[in-house]
Amino acid sequence: MNPKLIKFLKIILPLALGVFLIWYSISSASPEERQKTLQYISQADPKWVILSILMGIISHLSRAYRWKFLLEPLGYKIKLSNSFMAVMAGYLVNMGIPRSGEVLRGATVSTYEKIPFKKAFGTIISERVIDTIMLLVIIAITLFFQSQDLFSYLQEKITNTFVILILLITAIVFGVLFLRILRKSKNPILVKVKNFGEGILEGIKSISKLKQKRAFVFHTVLIWVLYVAMFYVIKFTVPETAHLSIGPLLATFVAGSIAMSTTNGGIGAFPIATAAILVLFNIEKPAGEAFGWILWGSQTAINIIVGALSFLFLPILNREK
Repeated sequence: MNPKLIKFLKIILPLALGVFLIWYSISSASPEERQKTLQYISQADPKWVILSILMGIISHLSRAYRWKFLLEPLGYKIKLSNSFMAVMAGYLVNMGIPRSGEVLRGATVSTYEKIPFKKAFGTIISERVIDTIMLLVIIAITLFFQSQDLFSYLQEKITNTFVILILLITAIVFGVLFLRILRKSKNPILVKVKNFGEGILEGIKSISKLKQKRAFVFHTVLIWVLYVAMFYVIKFTVPETAHLSIGPLLATFVAGSIAMSTTNGGIGAFPIATAAILVLFNIEKPAGEAFGWILWGSQTAINIIVGALSFLFLPILNREK
């Protein structure tokens, strides 16, 4: 297939999927549901939205500061202002072309901080590996908090406890067999999966090379705590979600995080994913979608505004370079 066509499809398909999901969400809802969703959004308490936005901005600042620790062992010191603006510009570009923001981020510091692009981009890959590990940790915590609900849900669908036990044992056996096949397989797809897994292990090992390990770990934890906290405070904007405990919110967070990677910046997919999870916790669809739209809309608006300003101020603040 033509490389240009492949590149075009990578850009247009996620965006088209996002637009389709928005259309589907609106068209599949009844007039009453659409009205209730809009009512929830219009009546959202601004103070919780602003608090969520502030948490988002602090998490971006923390990410920009954490990047300094990855570049330091390579012999480079980056200005926090350039690091922050590079991060925000990358977020903005990711909304148009998925994953292109990482390339732009590396190119930005290469231009303004004279850091070789390959080295800058390598630290961004390491950062993504660490963040993947953090997401897996949150998924594990979510399963721990929601294990009872998960088993209850399975029991509703499969009344025979013995069948559930057989399914769990089968899943474990297949998991072990898959890992053994993965180690020995030369299949291109499986090799990529294996390399990704090895990359995660390398990401863990790379922390040992950091000069300020504790600070790096602190900012990593802070970033993800703030991400979850953004979800937590937004629950107060919708009366039906205000009572939710941390367990359901973690499950919603995981679904939202996965949805962010399916379309450009999670457009369309994020509210649908969050609503689908909240329905499992007896939150009606309009309230769940309002929750998703309030959170996604407020954070996306800030990313667009600050990202655009970053594009404007980067050359101005670095005109000497």
